[in-house]
Amino acid sequence: MASHRVVCWDCGADVGDPYVYLCPRCGGLLSVKMDLEHVKEMEPKDLMKEPLGVWRYAPFMPVDPSHRVSIQEGGTPLYDARRLAADVGVSEAHVKFDGLNPTGSFKDRGMTVGVSRARELGAKVVGCASTGNTSASLAAYAAKADMKCAVFLPSGKVAAGKLAQALFYGAKVLSVDGNFDEALGLAREMAEKRRLYLLNSINPYRPEGQKSVLFEIMDQLGYDVPDRIILPVGNAGNITAVHKAVMELEEVGWIDKIPMLTGIQAAGAPPVARAFAAGKDDFVPEESPETIATAIRIGNPVNGRRALRAMYDTGGSCTTVTDEEIIDAQRLLGKTEGVCVEPASAASVAGLRKLLSMGVIDKGERVVCICTGNGLKDPDAIIQNSPPPIPCGNSVEDVERILSS
Repeated sequence: MASHRVVCWDCGADVGDPYVYLCPRCGGLLSVKMDLEHVKEMEPKDLMKEPLGVWRYAPFMPVDPSHRVSIQEGGTPLYDARRLAADVGVSEAHVKFDGLNPTGSFKDRGMTVGVSRARELGAKVVGCASTGNTSASLAAYAAKADMKCAVFLPSGKVAAGKLAQALFYGAKVLSVDGNFDEALGLAREMAEKRRLYLLNSINPYRPEGQKSVLFEIMDQLGYDVPDRIILPVGNAGNITAVHKAVMELEEVGWIDKIPMLTGIQAAGAPPVARAFAAGKDDFVPEESPETIATAIRIGNPVNGRRALRAMYDTGGSCTTVTDEEIIDAQRLLGKTEGVCVEPASAASVAGLRKLLSMGVIDKGERVVCICTGNGLKDPDAIIQNSPPPIPCGNSVEDVERILSS
């Protein structure tokens, strides 16, 4: 574990209260500032004694590993997606499939560090608002840590697979009359009353675990930095975490090139993309976000400003994709690479296709698309957008007729 401070992202003030989520001085978001002096004396090979996964990178993490709450998260595959690359027209494409984390999404990376921090502080109750994946992940890690867990879900807006997980792991599941932003407001009120330890991405420790996806990509590519990394953007915690990881690897001298970080939003939930198109440093919230990609159906992303900074600082880009483009990309991943992702995850691939067609991405680039969640999280979306099963008589002749048609 590296020593660290919690500081305000806006004004730089040090914040000592571990239960505060916004700066007491200016109301800004908080961030963990790592002291990486001892890491500068290390090399990537020094971490190889730990298996590939979040805790391999403990020297970059702000939680003592002795408090670790883990269900073997991370270590997800990085596919060399050659058929996908040929189909979309880019020289080299890789797919980092975080849908193979223990609860089926990238959220496990942040939650192992977040819940470990809660244990370190002696917290007894943890909570979050969620569009589904965060609640599933927190419920699992809270169960592992023997903590009580409350999740605040927007009523009727959560995919069945994700709701089932939160219920299965024993969380108190609260169906809030409102959208995600209203559910988060209620969860934050409870945190302010010190009734629970909040583990949404407003918590500065959760993004620290999410950094590990970038560390793993570098490991898997032998520290040959790709030209561009493309991510779905909802609450924008992941692209913010990846940006922080890139900056830390540059600081310790393990990379000498910065990948262009590129965020993709659904057309029905586009506040960050709209701000990027206007060249602004802040965004206007979307009052009624709507998209099939439920995991990124967020109108007022907590980390929206930080996501904009990540894309500007790295020379990246940002755009939106329609629900139709998302579904097409989801099918393409299945047909070309045998990878089943939920709609929000397919936004990164849909964005790759769109930005190539716009000339924003050069065909000679080496690109990594991060796919954040498993397709089985939202099977209804797959079934509703796929041809129905084909009626077949109980005869070989009928089977042969169908297969030859």
